[in-house]
Amino acid sequence: MAWLMIYLKGMAMGAADVVPGVSGGTIAFITGIYERLIQAIRSFDLNWLKLLLRGQWRDCWQRADGAFLVALLAGIGTSIVTLAGAISWLLEHEPVLIWSFFFGLIVASSLFIMRQIRRWTVPVAVLLALGGGAALAVGMARPAEVEITTLYVFFCGAIAICAMILPGISGSFILVLLGAYAHVLDAVHQAQLGTLAVFLAGCVCGLLVFSHLLGWLLQHYHDPMMASLTGFLIGSLYLIWPWKEVLSYRISSSGEQKPLAWLNVSPERFAEVSGADSQVLLALLLAAGGIALVLGLEYLSGGSRRQEA
Repeated sequence: MAWLMIYLKGMAMGAADVVPGVSGGTIAFITGIYERLIQAIRSFDLNWLKLLLRGQWRDCWQRADGAFLVALLAGIGTSIVTLAGAISWLLEHEPVLIWSFFFGLIVASSLFIMRQIRRWTVPVAVLLALGGGAALAVGMARPAEVEITTLYVFFCGAIAICAMILPGISGSFILVLLGAYAHVLDAVHQAQLGTLAVFLAGCVCGLLVFSHLLGWLLQHYHDPMMASLTGFLIGSLYLIWPWKEVLSYRISSSGEQKPLAWLNVSPERFAEVSGADSQVLLALLLAAGGIALVLGLEYLSGGSRRQEA
């Protein structure tokens, strides 16, 4: 049953990582597996490699928390493969509703992470503000237009995976900014194994390097890191505001027209410029659903920790 819960949490992380603007790291944090995940990733070091070369398979497995990682990665992979198409459809046909749900989720998640700060000081408050400003700057940035090469796909994987494990920073949105989101999503849909292998290799390299730095910072500078992560999360709300006025479009690799640049607007302005219903009432209900989901996950993860204790 414990590994089934890990698998389901992995599915939730995978679903979040597919959406530009929502971080799988946020889901890991509110479900109580974040620090365990970072420590498991950090275990892949020289000592682990020595055990592997000596053929000490059991020790390798235990050092890396293998059962945990396999269950989690299976959930993430299942979610990405099965939900990529559905979430892409929702983003295209029901953007207000899906963004409203995730807006509520991020609001509740930011409050949850803020509660992890043990002691407030002036530097901690400053880092909270700086984190929010940094996320806001990323959210206001415009996507790059670059030639997608094999080396660039590797680079995008290394950068995006670092964002994916940070609460509040979306790896998918980093891919959007790098101009590679549609390319990678198409590779998933069309099972382009070569592209996916290069992207995965970049993810592995980036993850191994960044996880050691992140784990060290959480261990030695817990409150400043929590403040920065909370700021990132609050700043990301700009990106996932449900009502947007599209300013320009791009043509995807499949020949479809996709939004490229947008401006956050009021529900009234959205209805005026788009000619579509702003769906305010339903949007509020879905935002409340996102908040309720975080509260439910927090309650369940708290119960699991109490049972383990």
